[in-house]
Order: sequence, then structure tokens, then C-alpha cells
Amino acid sequence: MTPEWSRPEKIDTIGEREKPVTIQASEEERRALAGRFGLVSIDALTADLVVRRDAMGILVTGTVRAKVAQPCSVTGDPVPATVDEPVALRFVEPSAHGGDEEIELSEDSLDTIEIEGGTIDLGEAAAETMALSLDPFPRSPHAAAALKEAGVISEDEAGPFGALAGLKAKLEGKE
Repeated sequence: MTPEWSRPEKIDTIGEREKPVTIQASEEERRALAGRFGLVSIDALTADLVVRRDAMGILVTGTVRAKVAQPCSVTGDPVPATVDEPVALRFVEPSAHGGDEEIELSEDSLDTIEIEGGTIDLGEAAAETMALSLDPFPRSPHAAAALKEAGVISEDEAGPFGALAGLKAKLEGKE
């Protein structure tokens, strides 16, 4: 299946010199991605990337930028968000042994993606980077009031001293 925002780059056109690539999602692509990621809208989505080959595969670095509206996790109201996320990926040839072998990763290891069909898809990599950078539980300004109205207590009220505060208020009210 072809992703909503596909920008394939043939690996045989990528050398050791840095190759700048700028991609931008069309309105139709942004609408399809918004549906896939459960967003209200994606108003802008671009990626400024640098692609080059190294000894371990194809290295892709750069930045993904987007303006989106996410649904509030409480009210469903649109919550605007801006993405300005760095990208650092390594595309590698598929492993000859399958995915069963254990690999030690250091802190500076890059996320790796297997190369499929002699191409890497910069659009899909950028779309996934955008989606992973978003707040998984966005809250609108009305969320706290909606939660309170529904009887949901705050973390402070639910903490170990929250019950004691309620007890203290009751005792003070009786005196």
C-alpha cells in the first residue's frame, strides 16, 4: 500500500555527498494524513532533509515542520499544535537473518528503517516523525472545567494528602 504522502528516493541515486531534499505535502495528502493520525486538520507539512550514504546505510537528517489541530482528549475541541522536529534516521538493507537477532543500541543510535524495493520513502518517514512528536493527550482550555463538571478529581486531590485536605475541611466546618 502506498502511503498518503509518498516521496520515494531511489537508493542508487544517493552517494556519499550530502543531497538536500525539501518536500511539502499537498492539501489532499494533508487531509488523508489527518484522517490516518486522527487529527482535526494538518494546515502545513514540510520537511527539509539531507540524504547521504555512509558505511551502514542511508543517513537522513533534517527537520519536519507542521501546523496541525488535534482533538482535545477531553472535549474533542480543536487544539492547535506546531511541530518543529529534528529527524535522524538510518535506512538499512534488510537483515539476511530476519529480525530475530538481538542488537545492542547506544544512546546515539539512530532509528533504523529497512530499505524496501531499492527506495526509501522520505514522505512516510516525515509523516511518522510528525505524528510521533505530537502530544498524545492534548487538552483544550475548557478541559479542566469539563473534567470537574464530570466529577473527575485532579491529581492533587487524588494524591495521598488530598483525602486529608478534605477531612481537614470537614473538621474545620464542624467546629
